[in-house]
Amino acid sequence: MGARNTASGYGWVSRLLHWVMALAILGMIGLGTVISRMEPSFANLWLFGLHKSIGISLLFAALLRLVWHRVSPPPAPLTDRIPVWQQRAARLVHRTMYLLLFIVPVTGWVASAATGIDVVLFGRITLPAIVPPSERLDQTFFAAHSILTKILAGLVVLHVAGALHRHMVHHDHSLRRMIFG
Repeated sequence: MGARNTASGYGWVSRLLHWVMALAILGMIGLGTVISRMEPSFANLWLFGLHKSIGISLLFAALLRLVWHRVSPPPAPLTDRIPVWQQRAARLVHRTMYLLLFIVPVTGWVASAATGIDVVLFGRITLPAIVPPSERLDQTFFAAHSILTKILAGLVVLHVAGALHRHMVHHDHSLRRMIFG
């Protein structure tokens, strides 16, 4: 299987983007949970920086993924064995996950900028402060970031459950396509 998607399978670029983002999202949910319970200090500040760096990287990866889907459209969903309501639910989960892959990092970026502390990617690139320092914005956007991340985590669970259900109950090849092309 080549880099590009075909009518019947995913190319290695789509599969790589999918699995790298999946692992990064799971890692970010774990890291975010840990740092949300920490009091920031000089000893753990690097963890907050790592979380921000990976979050912004995921934002760019989501943009790259959308561009890649325009360059190399994904194959049509396998629907011959799937009830219509499950097809609609899968489409809704996918679209909402994509939306949150943009909104969650942006809310984190806004919240971080509102603290007045620079968002620095991997200790090298300082992102512009997209809002002025503001305690109200800080609290509002960190709360939104937290809620939206929980929604994203729930959708990830639904996505995985749906893929396993299709594989084990309907015996379609959607999961196999995403693993092997």
